[in-house]
Amino acid sequence: MRFISCPFLVITFAATLGGCSKQHDGYAYVCALRSSRYDGCAMKVVLKVILSFALSLVLILLAMIVFAFWKPVTASKTIWPVVENYMLEEPFLGITANGTVIPDLFRIESTGVSTQPVVAAANNFIASLSEAQRGRLLFPVDDLEWRRWANIHISTRQGVGLLEMNEYQSRAAMELLGTGLSSRGLKTSRDIMRLEGHLADLMDDHEQYGEKRYWFTIMGEPSMTEPWGWQIDGHHLIINYFLLGDQVVVTPMFMGSEPTSAATGRFAGTAILEEELTAGLALINSLDEEQRSVAIVKQNKITNNNRGELFQDNAIVEYAGISLAQLTLAQRERALELITLYIGNISEGHAEIKLSEIVRHWNDTHFAWVGGTDPASIFYYRIHSPVVMIEYDHQKPVALDGPDLPSQDHVHTVVRTPNGNDYGKDLLRQHLSQHGH
Repeated sequence: MRFISCPFLVITFAATLGGCSKQHDGYAYVCALRSSRYDGCAMKVVLKVILSFALSLVLILLAMIVFAFWKPVTASKTIWPVVENYMLEEPFLGITANGTVIPDLFRIESTGVSTQPVVAAANNFIASLSEAQRGRLLFPVDDLEWRRWANIHISTRQGVGLLEMNEYQSRAAMELLGTGLSSRGLKTSRDIMRLEGHLADLMDDHEQYGEKRYWFTIMGEPSMTEPWGWQIDGHHLIINYFLLGDQVVVTPMFMGSEPTSAATGRFAGTAILEEELTAGLALINSLDEEQRSVAIVKQNKITNNNRGELFQDNAIVEYAGISLAQLTLAQRERALELITLYIGNISEGHAEIKLSEIVRHWNDTHFAWVGGTDPASIFYYRIHSPVVMIEYDHQKPVALDGPDLPSQDHVHTVVRTPNGNDYGKDLLRQHLSQHGH
């Protein structure tokens, strides 16, 4: 690239302008002509710089794409941390309806539901690991690790994975998972893992997919009084479990799969989220025409609609659809049954506490629907209030072949705690302000 003449051009151009100001009109014309020539030359140089820069970016992008196809796992380990750090630059605020957090929604208080089994299971799991593994497992309670989860298979994971655990360690890890969840929540989690194994078999790719490609981390020190928590992170299964005394916050929680069932192979008969599909359809189809006209915000579903997935901690999600206050008693019962399917994935006592919180905000809760309402339809629904956001979404294919349209073979669900209390962050903020550590 020939940029050597640039400084000379700038100096000469300035000198020429200075000379022009001192000459008569005839000579000023010559100077203006010279100036226009220098302007044209300078513009060519600028255009060359821009084109060279653009070409370099294109070549880098092409190289990254080729690298990703050639060595997808290696590429993800190289590229993903850069993407992750960029996406998490913004400080945590929480999901809101308008960009402003509603204050004083959550408070530190005793629930009367013991968390001792979870503390014991966490300590048992920690004790089962080697010193090196513990070094990768443990993070400060307020670490950014909470927010690094990703529901896609190419992301890099922190912590200790099931793949590297021996049988005793695996049992301890699953015991930790089980003590925080209900039997139904644990079964769904295990079935998601099995379907991930089924996907690996279908794709003949056990490097990117697999039943044991899930990682555990613990933030803080397990305690009956101090704040701490744990996380499981992997493709289609993420659970964030924060504890403070006997309070828990179990969001963000992500559950999904592609495919959603296995008809053949090692895991034949495994299926997930069938009740969530059926109960959602039951609710929307219980509405009369006037109610449906409000609840259904879009008739055709042609893309992914979830708003609360990876890196969406600060998403602005406006309320949409019909207020649950406008439902009949029978319809309200259906709505509560649907909500309970999601909240009921956590242990029974704490699920009841969370449901009580949701019911207190019932009149501020909205139900929105996108897509068809027949059993074979493709659809999305959202239940959204100041204290909970639940999403169910039929997604486009990623691993499996098929048209570039959402289908029932690929489902994502997400549960969030809006207004700053995902990961228990609002409770942690209050605790730290009260205790100063």
